[in-house]
Amino acid sequence: MKKIYLPVLLAAALGVSAFTLNTAAPAKRNALVVAAPNAAQSYTVQTDASTITWVGRKVTGEHTGNIKLASGTILFNKSMLRGGTFVMDMSSITCTDLQGNSNKNLVNHLRSDDFFSVEKNPTAMFAITNLAERPNAKNGAANYTITGDLTIKGIVNQVSFPAFVTVKKGVATAKATLKFDRTKWDIKYRSGNFFENIGDKAIHDDVELKIELVAKETAVAKKDKKEKDVAKS
Repeated sequence: MKKIYLPVLLAAALGVSAFTLNTAAPAKRNALVVAAPNAAQSYTVQTDASTITWVGRKVTGEHTGNIKLASGTILFNKSMLRGGTFVMDMSSITCTDLQGNSNKNLVNHLRSDDFFSVEKNPTAMFAITNLAERPNAKNGAANYTITGDLTIKGIVNQVSFPAFVTVKKGVATAKATLKFDRTKWDIKYRSGNFFENIGDKAIHDDVELKIELVAKETAVAKKDKKEKDVAKS
């Protein structure tokens, strides 16, 4: 899962609404340019209506749970996705497949330095750095390939994944499954690639995040659009 140094996290979360992606130069990582006035509409992620489900697998099975969103912003130019970021509250991590002490022990272990070091890194973040539309995408299927920086435990790595994103009547929705190799974020506990002879105690390196976001157009953006429409009439 993901962690990020809080100052940079907050700066990105607050500053993302002022930027849009430079899709004309996809080869350049983090190619962001200041958006022209009114070029992008900002949508605020509704944290209570959005969900992130994690899946971690091991030789003998798997565990699942949830992580709450702390904040998020998605940018659109009309109906076209142009950027965004979301912040995860790592202290909210839960387990949904165990009960009693087993549940408590696993959650405490996930919060420890063996995994996400939650006390030192209370948040994680993903920020879009590049976008590619998927032409001829079927209805309900992924219509974008999203690339961005995933920050966990203060470590930043790039990931890419398909996503289905729509916007209608001031409400945006996004669904995606993001997979990442936890060892790239210094989470090596019981990884078969780093520890020998651990047999069926090995934990797979890949972690899966199933993301469903709901975002609403910000009041300021709606007001600016209304005033612009009035000026044209």
